[in-house]
Amino acid sequence: MAFAPLRARRDSGVQAPTGAPQFDDVYQAHAQTVARWVSRLAGPGADVEDLTQDVFVVVARRLREYRPDSLISTWLFSIAARIAANDRRRRRIRQFWMRLRPNLDDHARPGDATPSDLLEQQERRHRLHQTLNHLGERQRRAFVLFELEEMSIADVAQLMGLNPGNVRVLLHRARAAFLRHAVDGERRQAKEIRNAVRA
Repeated sequence: MAFAPLRARRDSGVQAPTGAPQFDDVYQAHAQTVARWVSRLAGPGADVEDLTQDVFVVVARRLREYRPDSLISTWLFSIAARIAANDRRRRRIRQFWMRLRPNLDDHARPGDATPSDLLEQQERRHRLHQTLNHLGERQRRAFVLFELEEMSIADVAQLMGLNPGNVRVLLHRARAAFLRHAVDGERRQAKEIRNAVRA
């Protein structure tokens, strides 16, 4: 797999300290290995090329922090592992969201929907808001803007009057809470269905 060079980052003035590896050298030597790690860590459905580029965007930004007392591969792997884990979490949240959210045609004319359709739409809305209600207010706002409105971290930070680091912390906690309560809700629903069938 071949990757386009990160020219925008290379030309941004980010330089490693004297004696430290240069970004171009790190990218050329390790891009294929990082892609393989990301592919295996993120699993099916991951956009390996995009995730690999994300890893090297972090590398470009943090190359000044790298200390040669550890292997460059160890440092790269830790970045790749975090990027892959975030991607898995994001896709898992998206799957729950797709199951919970109302259908795209929910705004169709009422006459086009059957009573069963309307009941199902109402149930999905209820489950979605029930899950979101378990989040703290600031977590809920950050989650909705980033995950559901698909805004960038910078845009969420600006809209909420926070710095990007605070938004990342809020999102980390919000995702964990959302997944926990979404999974619990699905388990409860499955148990209710089983009990209803046995009754």
